[in-house]
Amino acid sequence: MWILGIDTSCDDTGVGVVRDDRVVSNRVASQTLLHQRHGGVVPELASREHTRVIDPLVQTALQEAGISVHDLDLVAATKGPGLIGALLVGYTYGKGLAFALDKPFVAVHHLEGHLYAALAEHPEVTPPFLALVASGGHTHLFEVRAWGQYQLLGATMDDAAGEAFDKVARLLGLGYPGGPEIERLAREGNPQSVPLSLPLKDQSGLAFSFSGLKTAVARALEKGYARADIAAAFQRVAVEHLASVVVRAAKSHGHSTLLVAGGVAQNSALRARLQAAGLRLLFPPPGLATDNGAMIALAAGHTWRGQGSALQVPAQPYLPLTMDEPTC
Repeated sequence: MWILGIDTSCDDTGVGVVRDDRVVSNRVASQTLLHQRHGGVVPELASREHTRVIDPLVQTALQEAGISVHDLDLVAATKGPGLIGALLVGYTYGKGLAFALDKPFVAVHHLEGHLYAALAEHPEVTPPFLALVASGGHTHLFEVRAWGQYQLLGATMDDAAGEAFDKVARLLGLGYPGGPEIERLAREGNPQSVPLSLPLKDQSGLAFSFSGLKTAVARALEKGYARADIAAAFQRVAVEHLASVVVRAAKSHGHSTLLVAGGVAQNSALRARLQAAGLRLLFPPPGLATDNGAMIALAAGHTWRGQGSALQVPAQPYLPLTMDEPTC
Protein backbone atom coordinates (compact mmCIF):
# COMPACT_ATOMS: atom_id res chain seq x y z
CA MET A 1 0.00 0.00 0.00
CA TRP A 2 1.00 3.59 -0.61
CA ILE A 3 0.54 5.50 2.66
CA LEU A 4 0.85 9.24 3.24
CA GLY A 5 1.69 10.24 6.82
CA ILE A 6 1.40 13.74 8.30
CA ASP A 7 2.72 15.01 11.63
CA THR A 8 2.16 18.54 12.91
CA SER A 9 2.14 17.77 16.62
CA CYS A 10 4.56 20.52 17.60
CA ASP A 11 6.92 22.77 15.65
CA ASP A 12 7.99 20.71 12.63
CA THR A 13 5.77 19.93 9.66
CA GLY A 14 6.40 16.32 8.66
CA VAL A 15 5.10 14.55 5.56
CA GLY A 16 6.21 11.07 4.56
CA VAL A 17 5.30 8.44 2.00
CA VAL A 18 5.72 4.77 2.83
CA ARG A 19 5.14 1.68 0.75
CA ASP A 20 5.15 -1.74 2.44
CA ASP A 21 7.36 -0.63 5.37
CA ARG A 22 9.80 1.14 3.06
CA VAL A 23 10.21 4.88 3.48
CA VAL A 24 10.03 6.31 -0.03
CA SER A 25 10.09 9.99 0.90
CA ASN A 26 10.25 11.91 4.15
CA ARG A 27 10.09 15.70 4.11
CA VAL A 28 10.32 17.88 7.20
CA ALA A 29 9.88 21.65 7.24
CA SER A 30 11.73 22.79 10.34
CA GLN A 31 10.56 25.79 12.35
CA THR A 32 13.77 26.09 14.35
CA LEU A 33 14.72 29.51 13.01
CA LEU A 34 11.20 30.81 13.59
CA HIS A 35 11.22 29.90 17.28
CA GLN A 36 14.90 30.50 18.09
CA ARG A 37 14.37 34.16 18.92
CA HIS A 38 11.83 33.16 21.57
CA GLY A 39 13.93 30.38 23.11
CA GLY A 40 11.15 27.82 22.60
CA VAL A 41 8.04 26.96 20.64
CA VAL A 42 5.33 29.63 20.36
CA PRO A 43 2.12 27.64 19.67
CA GLU A 44 0.34 30.28 17.58
CA LEU A 45 3.37 30.83 15.36
CA ALA A 46 3.77 27.08 14.95
CA SER A 47 0.16 26.68 13.80
CA ARG A 48 0.46 29.48 11.26
CA GLU A 49 3.65 28.06 9.82
CA HIS A 50 2.13 24.58 9.53
CA THR A 51 -0.78 26.10 7.61
CA ARG A 52 1.59 27.93 5.27
CA VAL A 53 3.80 24.99 4.32
CA ILE A 54 1.71 21.83 4.56
CA ASP A 55 0.20 21.78 1.08
CA PRO A 56 3.45 22.40 -0.85
CA LEU A 57 5.23 19.92 1.46
CA VAL A 58 2.68 17.20 0.63
CA GLN A 59 3.14 17.91 -3.07
CA THR A 60 6.93 17.71 -2.70
CA ALA A 61 6.76 14.41 -0.81
CA LEU A 62 4.49 12.88 -3.45
CA GLN A 63 6.74 14.08 -6.27
CA GLU A 64 9.78 12.65 -4.54
CA ALA A 65 7.97 9.32 -4.20
CA GLY A 66 7.10 9.41 -7.90
CA ILE A 67 3.36 9.08 -7.39
CA SER A 68 0.27 11.25 -7.61
CA VAL A 69 -2.21 11.84 -4.84
CA HIS A 70 -4.61 9.43 -6.57
CA ASP A 71 -2.15 6.54 -6.09
CA LEU A 72 -2.51 6.69 -2.30
CA ASP A 73 -4.23 3.83 -0.49
CA LEU A 74 -4.26 5.36 3.00
CA VAL A 75 -3.90 8.83 4.49
CA ALA A 76 -2.72 9.09 8.11
CA ALA A 77 -2.08 11.94 10.54
CA THR A 78 -1.15 12.42 14.18
CA LYS A 79 -4.23 12.71 16.39
CA GLY A 80 -2.27 13.52 19.57
CA PRO A 81 -0.73 14.27 21.90
CA GLY A 82 0.61 17.69 20.98
CA LEU A 83 -0.22 21.38 20.70
CA ILE A 84 -3.87 21.42 19.72
CA GLY A 85 -3.59 24.27 17.21
CA ALA A 86 -0.65 22.61 15.51
CA LEU A 87 -2.26 19.17 15.60
CA LEU A 88 -5.42 20.41 13.93
CA VAL A 89 -3.55 21.71 10.88
CA GLY A 90 -2.19 18.33 9.79
CA TYR A 91 -5.13 16.35 11.15
CA THR A 92 -7.72 18.42 9.32
CA TYR A 93 -5.64 18.44 6.14
CA GLY A 94 -5.29 14.66 6.27
CA LYS A 95 -9.01 14.14 6.87
CA GLY A 96 -9.93 16.47 4.04
CA LEU A 97 -7.54 14.77 1.64
CA ALA A 98 -8.80 11.29 2.55
CA PHE A 99 -12.41 12.39 2.18
CA ALA A 100 -11.76 13.98 -1.22
CA LEU A 101 -9.97 10.87 -2.46
CA ASP A 102 -12.50 8.49 -0.87
CA LYS A 103 -9.64 6.71 0.88
CA PRO A 104 -9.46 5.51 4.49
CA PHE A 105 -8.11 7.96 7.06
CA VAL A 106 -5.99 6.59 9.93
CA ALA A 107 -5.60 8.47 13.22
CA VAL A 108 -2.16 7.71 14.72
CA HIS A 109 -0.88 8.18 18.27
CA HIS A 110 2.29 10.29 18.14
CA LEU A 111 4.25 8.11 20.57
CA GLU A 112 3.29 4.94 18.74
CA GLY A 113 4.64 6.59 15.61
CA HIS A 114 7.99 7.00 17.35
CA LEU A 115 8.00 3.30 18.23
CA TYR A 116 7.22 2.16 14.70
CA ALA A 117 9.93 4.45 13.30
CA ALA A 118 12.48 1.88 14.41
CA LEU A 119 11.10 -0.59 11.86
CA ALA A 120 12.64 1.49 9.08
CA GLU A 121 16.08 0.55 10.44
CA HIS A 122 15.25 -2.76 12.16
CA PRO A 123 12.43 -4.51 10.27
CA GLU A 124 13.31 -7.76 12.03
CA VAL A 125 12.56 -6.50 15.54
CA THR A 126 9.78 -8.25 17.41
CA PRO A 127 8.50 -7.66 20.95
CA PRO A 128 8.89 -7.96 23.84
CA PHE A 129 11.39 -5.17 24.51
CA LEU A 130 11.74 -1.87 26.35
CA ALA A 131 11.17 1.46 24.62
CA LEU A 132 12.39 4.86 25.77
CA VAL A 133 10.76 7.84 24.08
CA ALA A 134 12.76 10.93 25.01
CA SER A 135 12.07 14.23 23.29
CA GLY A 136 11.16 17.83 23.94
CA GLY A 137 7.67 16.90 25.04
CA HIS A 138 7.95 13.30 26.23
CA THR A 139 10.01 11.12 28.53
CA HIS A 140 8.30 7.74 28.75
CA LEU A 141 9.63 4.25 29.35
CA PHE A 142 7.38 1.48 28.02
CA GLU A 143 7.43 -2.26 28.02
CA VAL A 144 6.35 -3.29 24.52
CA ARG A 145 4.76 -6.69 25.11
CA ALA A 146 3.43 -6.87 21.56
CA TRP A 147 2.79 -4.29 18.88
CA GLY A 148 -0.23 -2.41 20.17
CA GLN A 149 0.22 -3.72 23.72
CA TYR A 150 2.20 -1.33 25.89
CA GLN A 151 2.75 -0.94 29.62
CA LEU A 152 4.04 2.32 31.01
CA LEU A 153 6.92 1.61 33.38
CA GLY A 154 8.06 5.16 34.08
CA ALA A 155 7.57 8.77 33.02
CA THR A 156 8.87 12.18 33.96
CA MET A 157 7.41 13.82 37.04
CA ASP A 158 8.01 17.31 35.62
CA ASP A 159 10.08 18.40 32.62
CA ALA A 160 10.67 16.12 29.66
CA ALA A 161 14.32 15.35 28.90
CA GLY A 162 14.44 17.45 25.74
CA GLU A 163 12.59 20.26 27.48
CA ALA A 164 15.26 20.24 30.21
CA PHE A 165 18.00 20.48 27.58
CA ASP A 166 16.18 23.44 25.99
CA LYS A 167 15.75 25.25 29.32
CA VAL A 168 19.34 24.69 30.40
CA ALA A 169 20.55 25.88 27.00
CA ARG A 170 18.55 29.05 27.49
CA LEU A 171 20.13 29.56 30.93
CA LEU A 172 23.55 29.15 29.33
CA GLY A 173 22.76 31.62 26.58
CA LEU A 174 22.76 28.97 23.87
CA GLY A 175 20.46 28.53 20.90
CA TYR A 176 17.32 26.49 20.34
CA PRO A 177 16.90 23.53 20.21
CA GLY A 178 19.09 23.04 23.22
CA GLY A 179 20.19 19.41 22.84
CA PRO A 180 22.72 19.86 20.01
CA GLU A 181 23.95 23.15 21.50
CA ILE A 182 24.65 21.63 24.91
CA GLU A 183 26.30 18.58 23.37
CA ARG A 184 28.58 20.87 21.36
CA LEU A 185 29.55 23.06 24.33
CA ALA A 186 29.97 20.03 26.62
CA ARG A 187 32.90 18.83 24.51
CA GLU A 188 34.85 21.86 25.74
CA GLY A 189 34.09 21.34 29.43
CA ASN A 190 35.00 19.10 32.35
CA PRO A 191 31.95 16.98 33.26
CA GLN A 192 33.26 16.35 36.78
CA SER A 193 34.04 19.94 37.78
CA VAL A 194 30.50 21.05 38.70
CA PRO A 195 28.80 19.19 41.60
CA LEU A 196 25.36 18.30 40.22
CA SER A 197 23.39 15.56 41.97
CA LEU A 198 21.71 12.67 40.21
CA PRO A 199 17.92 13.15 40.29
CA LEU A 200 15.93 10.59 42.32
CA LYS A 201 19.13 8.68 43.02
CA ASP A 202 17.63 6.77 45.96
CA GLN A 203 14.39 5.76 44.26
CA SER A 204 13.42 2.14 43.82
CA GLY A 205 10.95 3.01 41.07
CA LEU A 206 11.33 4.06 37.46
CA ALA A 207 10.40 7.74 37.46
CA PHE A 208 12.31 10.56 35.78
CA SER A 209 12.73 14.13 37.00
CA PHE A 210 14.68 17.04 35.49
CA SER A 211 13.28 20.13 37.21
CA GLY A 212 15.69 20.01 40.15
CA LEU A 213 18.63 19.50 37.83
CA LYS A 214 17.64 22.61 35.90
CA THR A 215 17.52 24.59 39.17
CA ALA A 216 20.96 23.26 40.12
CA VAL A 217 22.32 24.56 36.81
CA ALA A 218 20.93 28.02 37.56
CA ARG A 219 22.69 27.98 40.93
CA ALA A 220 25.96 26.82 39.36
CA LEU A 221 25.79 29.80 37.02
CA GLU A 222 25.27 32.15 39.97
CA LYS A 223 28.37 30.66 41.62
CA GLY A 224 30.48 31.47 38.58
CA TYR A 225 31.24 28.05 37.15
CA ALA A 226 32.32 28.04 33.50
CA ARG A 227 29.52 27.58 31.00
CA ALA A 228 31.28 24.71 29.22
CA ASP A 229 31.82 22.89 32.52
CA ILE A 230 28.16 23.35 33.44
CA ALA A 231 27.06 22.03 30.06
CA ALA A 232 29.31 19.00 30.39
CA ALA A 233 28.17 18.28 33.95
CA PHE A 234 24.50 18.71 33.08
CA GLN A 235 24.75 16.36 30.10
CA ARG A 236 26.64 13.79 32.19
CA VAL A 237 24.00 13.79 34.95
CA ALA A 238 20.99 13.91 32.61
CA VAL A 239 22.35 10.98 30.59
CA GLU A 240 23.19 9.01 33.70
CA HIS A 241 19.69 9.62 35.07
CA LEU A 242 18.05 8.32 31.89
CA ALA A 243 20.40 5.35 31.64
CA SER A 244 20.20 4.32 35.30
CA VAL A 245 16.40 4.14 35.18
CA VAL A 246 16.46 2.19 31.92
CA VAL A 247 19.06 -0.30 33.20
CA ARG A 248 17.06 -0.83 36.40
CA ALA A 249 13.96 -1.53 34.32
CA ALA A 250 15.83 -3.93 32.05
CA LYS A 251 17.04 -5.95 35.03
CA SER A 252 13.74 -5.98 36.90
CA HIS A 253 11.66 -6.90 33.83
CA GLY A 254 14.14 -9.25 32.20
CA HIS A 255 14.80 -7.41 28.95
CA SER A 256 18.02 -7.00 27.01
CA THR A 257 16.67 -5.01 24.04
CA LEU A 258 15.93 -1.30 24.18
CA LEU A 259 14.36 0.86 21.49
CA VAL A 260 15.30 4.53 21.89
CA ALA A 261 13.26 7.13 20.00
CA GLY A 262 12.79 10.89 20.02
CA GLY A 263 15.22 13.76 19.55
CA VAL A 264 17.22 13.00 22.71
CA ALA A 265 18.00 9.58 21.20
CA GLN A 266 20.47 11.38 18.93
CA ASN A 267 22.64 12.44 21.86
CA SER A 268 25.97 10.65 21.43
CA ALA A 269 26.71 10.57 25.18
CA LEU A 270 23.40 8.81 25.85
CA ARG A 271 24.10 6.27 23.13
CA ALA A 272 27.55 5.56 24.49
CA ARG A 273 26.24 5.13 28.04
CA LEU A 274 23.50 2.73 26.98
CA GLN A 275 25.91 0.73 24.83
CA ALA A 276 28.24 0.43 27.82
CA ALA A 277 25.35 -1.09 29.79
CA GLY A 278 25.36 -4.07 27.45
CA LEU A 279 21.87 -3.57 26.05
CA ARG A 280 20.91 -4.39 22.48
CA LEU A 281 19.99 -0.94 21.18
CA LEU A 282 17.51 -0.12 18.44
CA PHE A 283 17.49 3.39 17.01
CA PRO A 284 15.40 4.85 14.19
CA PRO A 285 17.36 6.20 11.22
CA PRO A 286 18.55 9.79 11.87
CA GLY A 287 15.79 11.34 9.74
CA LEU A 288 13.12 9.46 11.67
CA ALA A 289 14.36 10.07 15.22
CA THR A 290 12.67 13.46 15.57
CA ASP A 291 9.05 14.26 14.61
CA ASN A 292 8.30 13.30 11.02
CA GLY A 293 5.53 12.07 8.76
CA ALA A 294 7.13 8.78 7.69
CA MET A 295 6.84 7.34 11.21
CA ILE A 296 3.12 8.16 11.17
CA ALA A 297 2.75 6.35 7.84
CA LEU A 298 4.68 3.35 9.16
CA ALA A 299 2.45 3.15 12.22
CA ALA A 300 -0.68 3.48 10.10
CA GLY A 301 0.38 0.57 7.91
CA HIS A 302 0.60 -1.68 10.97
CA THR A 303 -2.36 -0.44 13.00
CA TRP A 304 -4.97 -0.18 10.21
CA ARG A 305 -6.74 -3.46 9.65
CA GLY A 306 -9.34 -2.49 7.10
CA GLN A 307 -11.63 -1.27 9.85
CA GLY A 308 -12.87 1.77 7.96
CA SER A 309 -11.97 5.42 8.29
CA ALA A 310 -11.33 7.52 11.40
CA LEU A 311 -12.91 10.71 10.05
CA GLN A 312 -15.06 11.05 13.19
CA VAL A 313 -12.12 10.68 15.62
CA PRO A 314 -11.14 14.08 17.11
CA ALA A 315 -7.62 15.35 17.66
CA GLN A 316 -6.58 15.22 21.33
CA PRO A 317 -3.82 17.36 22.86
CA TYR A 318 -3.60 15.08 25.92
CA LEU A 319 -3.65 11.46 24.85
CA PRO A 320 -2.15 8.62 26.92
CA LEU A 321 -0.78 5.64 25.04
CA THR A 322 -1.65 3.30 27.90
CA MET A 323 -4.39 3.24 30.51
CA ASP A 324 -1.86 3.70 33.33
CA GLU A 325 -0.23 6.75 31.77
CA PRO A 326 -0.76 10.31 33.06
CA THR A 327 -2.90 12.38 30.70
CA CYS A 328 -0.29 15.12 30.29
